[in-house]
Amino acid sequence: MQTRRLGRSGLTISEIAYGNWLTHGSQVEEDAAHACVRAALDVGITTFDTADVYAGTKAESVLGRALAGQRREGLEIFTKVYWPTGPGANDRGLSRKHITESCNASLKRLQTDYVDLYQAHRYDSSVPLEETMTAFADLVRQGKVLYLGVSEWRAEEIAAAAELARELKVQLISNQPQYSMLWRVIEAEVVPTSEQEGLSQIVWSPLAQGVLTGKYLPGQQPPADSRGGHATVGGSMKGYLTDDVLTRVRELRPIADELGLSMAQLAIAWVLQNRNVAAAIIGASRPEQVHDNVQAAGVQLPAEVLTRIDRVLGDVVERDPAKTSRG
Repeated sequence: MQTRRLGRSGLTISEIAYGNWLTHGSQVEEDAAHACVRAALDVGITTFDTADVYAGTKAESVLGRALAGQRREGLEIFTKVYWPTGPGANDRGLSRKHITESCNASLKRLQTDYVDLYQAHRYDSSVPLEETMTAFADLVRQGKVLYLGVSEWRAEEIAAAAELARELKVQLISNQPQYSMLWRVIEAEVVPTSEQEGLSQIVWSPLAQGVLTGKYLPGQQPPADSRGGHATVGGSMKGYLTDDVLTRVRELRPIADELGLSMAQLAIAWVLQNRNVAAAIIGASRPEQVHDNVQAAGVQLPAEVLTRIDRVLGDVVERDPAKTSRG
């Protein structure tokens, strides 16, 4: 497993991170989730990403149990705060109250005294940024959080938070955006600002929720046992499951074959070519998916391959920097 430094910090993480959005506590049974975590550990993944809102807090609990007994110093555990986790008016957002209470609850579910990275899951325009950053800084000083990150923040929001972090003498070192061959909205503004401010990207959905594996075919219904065919989570994929997108994705297969890579490995390797990306988050419902995906670590794609990919995908790529995942 290759490693990279996260932002302008001393924290080293595995360039393939294991995430449990849409899987642990919902799509897969707990024994299958534990098997996937064991597979991740076996192949050298040390970085694990979750959030309090995943599966209504169940995902954190499953991950905590799956990692129980592992050497804590050998792991980097990341989680997030923002979305509602209860019915109260304060059970949401980035107020001091919600951040503090959510962090304490996450630590209990994860069975750890601290998290390596605590991330603001979205930007909260209803709360002064000073309140949010001061609450985060206090958690750092209490030893409950080592580093700070954000997720799906716009460039100007990242710059403002980074300035406050410097004033508070804490380290804001990462952004977690959606990023893939098909979704490149961070490239124009977020990546240049992050490089200037000392943040790296930890990217989610490098496989475009499985579309870039090539499992979905134009003119056909998604397989019943796939994410696209799932009654609940499949709805978030509708924008990708068009004949135009799926036809273009299918044309990537010869490129992957020539390189001796699976489609998934090609897609993950592609996001890792961006020098501002510290890690690509993979999810899995079966251990063999972990073993396949992790082989993208360390792969270098020649410039001509990147050009061919751009030519194949053409205008189905989303590049508009205004389209961060706010929903």
